[in-house]
Amino acid sequence: MIRSIVCGSLMLLALLSSGCATQGSYDYSALQASKPRSILVIPPMNNSVEINASNIYLSTLSRPLAEKGYYVFPVAVINQFLQENGLQSPADMYDVPLDKFAEHLRPDAILYIVIEDWGQKYQVLSSTTEVKADMKLVDAKTGTTLWDSKVSYAQGSGDNGGGLVGMLVQAVVDQVVGTMIDQTPTVARAANNIAINNPGQGLLNGPYRAQ
Repeated sequence: MIRSIVCGSLMLLALLSSGCATQGSYDYSALQASKPRSILVIPPMNNSVEINASNIYLSTLSRPLAEKGYYVFPVAVINQFLQENGLQSPADMYDVPLDKFAEHLRPDAILYIVIEDWGQKYQVLSSTTEVKADMKLVDAKTGTTLWDSKVSYAQGSGDNGGGLVGMLVQAVVDQVVGTMIDQTPTVARAANNIAINNPGQGLLNGPYRAQ
């Protein structure tokens, strides 16, 4: 009986430790056939209530993709280029036919992102900074989905000791600090790292991956 309880506890601990990671292995056949070398990142579509979420998230994407071994078109330059050509919002950019990107920029793959949740949320005794988004990498010539992932990460504050009074004081401190220091870039980088480097589900290494 004791052994069964211990085994059951270990299994539960393993499940809890895995968090939201998807089990099994991703079907990489399309990505392996396409073999993209360069990625064009379209500014994220923002379905959250935070008006600056798209620009902030865009700034966190180049590094993890480059470290994975891909050439990433400079995101700020591309954003400016698209806006100068009459595409004022990510929604406008998402409607651009693939052949137009191929004609002017010639990427191997295009990364589309939709932000579903973003920002800091305050409860009575705690606060949470959360980022949720959907990523989809497509072949720039055919539109075939090469890889996709749900991006999700939350960083919270809670009971750090001191009883109820301590929790209330900490909650006030968190809210004051939160108005001065935006934690979303840090949380977004953590979310990207989990999604892109998740074993069996993340993005495969590109041709420029450092050995």
